[in-house]
Amino acid sequence: MLRPARAMSVTAIAALLALTTFFAATSANAATVNYVALGDSYSAGVGAGNYLGDSGSCKRSTNAYPYLWRNAHSPSSFTFVACSGARTGDVLNNQISALNSGTTLVSITIGGNDAGFASTMQTCVLDSEAACLDAVSAGEDYAQNTLPGQLDQVYTAIRAKAPNAHVVVLGYPHLYKVGGGCIFGIGDTKRAAINEAADVLDDVIAKRAADIGFTFADVRGIFGEHEICGSLTTWIHSTTWPIDESYHPKASGQAGGYLPVFSQS
Repeated sequence: MLRPARAMSVTAIAALLALTTFFAATSANAATVNYVALGDSYSAGVGAGNYLGDSGSCKRSTNAYPYLWRNAHSPSSFTFVACSGARTGDVLNNQISALNSGTTLVSITIGGNDAGFASTMQTCVLDSEAACLDAVSAGEDYAQNTLPGQLDQVYTAIRAKAPNAHVVVLGYPHLYKVGGGCIFGIGDTKRAAINEAADVLDDVIAKRAADIGFTFADVRGIFGEHEICGSLTTWIHSTTWPIDESYHPKASGQAGGYLPVFSQS
């Protein structure tokens, strides 16, 4: 009668040792991560509130996915240089210097400002349907014909400065649920065009990232039904004040959308 009890005890001890080893390894792995967060307002956390006092107009938020990941994983170092309004040239001129051969993890969203995201949204909200479609078309043309070369410069520079890093390039969500529950605001034709522009932009970003061996993290799926006019809690600001936070993820979008996608990439 004693043998089964003893066997159970040995099994339990073995399981406990394995679990202890797993957590020790996980902690050790986290302790060796040197993480640098690059990019634009979607990485800085514009729209998510609780901005760091030393970030100024960059509006880096403690609710942004890079900061949330840092809090959850306690990497050995964390450098947060993403900035509101950043374009590819800004990353090259002002952010790349944060990387070095010891960097092991990099995240970035970039390209939306180069393709004229802010001005396109302003046109679509304030002007006619025809003007909106023209603005979207111009943005798509830029994304397909000019942006690839600019992304290549950024990605090549990242690889050169941080050759040992795992680099995660995150995309942009659809802003609207077409045919959703909104009574006010822009119509479905404009909404569909804006979402199509996001698809074009994400497709370009994904291809350029893959070509250099980076991981592309697609957030469109997880934001489904959380878009403006979606059936679930909205994770994205519509037109709001301050105006620069319009059409950016709320804190819930950073935590519920960007963070899990980045964490799994």
